[in-house]
Amino acid sequence: MATFTFDPTLLGTQDSQEHKQQRDVNVVEEIEGLIKVFEDGQVERPQIVPNVTPALPQNLGVKSRDVTIDKFSNIWGRFYVPTCPNGKLPLLIYFHGGGFCVGSASWSCYHEFLARLSAKANCVIMSINYRLAPENPLPAAFDDGLKTLAWLQHQFLNGENEWITSKCNFSSIYLAGDSAGANIAHNVALKLGSNKRTTCDNYFNLLPLRLNGTILIQPFFGGEVRTNSEKYMAQSPRSALTLAASDCYWRLALPEGANRDHPWCNPMAKGGIKLEDFRLMDSMVCVAEMDILKDRNLEFCNALARGGNNVEHVMCKGVGHAFQILSKSPVAQKRTVELIYHIKKFITR
Repeated sequence: MATFTFDPTLLGTQDSQEHKQQRDVNVVEEIEGLIKVFEDGQVERPQIVPNVTPALPQNLGVKSRDVTIDKFSNIWGRFYVPTCPNGKLPLLIYFHGGGFCVGSASWSCYHEFLARLSAKANCVIMSINYRLAPENPLPAAFDDGLKTLAWLQHQFLNGENEWITSKCNFSSIYLAGDSAGANIAHNVALKLGSNKRTTCDNYFNLLPLRLNGTILIQPFFGGEVRTNSEKYMAQSPRSALTLAASDCYWRLALPEGANRDHPWCNPMAKGGIKLEDFRLMDSMVCVAEMDILKDRNLEFCNALARGGNNVEHVMCKGVGHAFQILSKSPVAQKRTVELIYHIKKFITR
């Protein structure tokens, strides 16, 4: 089971114990060790995972570099490019997880996983450092995804950043992510998709870029009515995603006044948008067997399929949420190898 473990002595606070106790009285939302929100709007995020530079071991066969997407909103991306590409490669635009509230493209766990994925799947990856809630509630992260695509289009049309544009096949782009990042990838795809009841097709706005699919790893969804896996899947208090943490993330991320049946949280909610009405790009959904999100992920796959969309789901046996970045157990390592195999197969069809 994927779990967070951390040393409280490394949280980095400089408050005196007296000041800390006084501040804690005014805490309005908290996920222990990850995020603390105070009544005055201040947010604290202990550095539970180290932030690292783009540097990688030379023998990995991948080079990495950071680029600025929008300096005003501090959106940036980290590229991973195989050093010996055989022609131009598929491009994965990747959004990290963290409940929309924590996480970074510079977190060591993502840096290691995505460098490995780039090497093994032989693809270019652009990992996006998007704006976080609660300072920037949804749809800020979705808007940052759209802004990233516009930035890529500009690079291609204007011949900028040749280090990137010379390696990427811009007619083979995939939106990808895990947990909240998978939710972002889906909602960006939804904004770009076409409603079957209209003749509008927003894909043309991205030409000459072409989006070929989404890769959704344990997509983070919720709802007011609990699923069986949410109610009965046993979780350690320090699991990567508990039900209490999930509810807190949604309270912080959704617009004020919205509940968990908002379509950004629950795409299958009654009275909301109907996935069956949308013509979406092909999807691969990776589900973790021991994840509280398992039932929602499977329900999501079924809703896509009912709408005539092409969807492939991969069940990762014996592992929990975020196993591919947080767990070092033998079974998690084996499932990560299998996950990378499925991703490679999906993008080279």
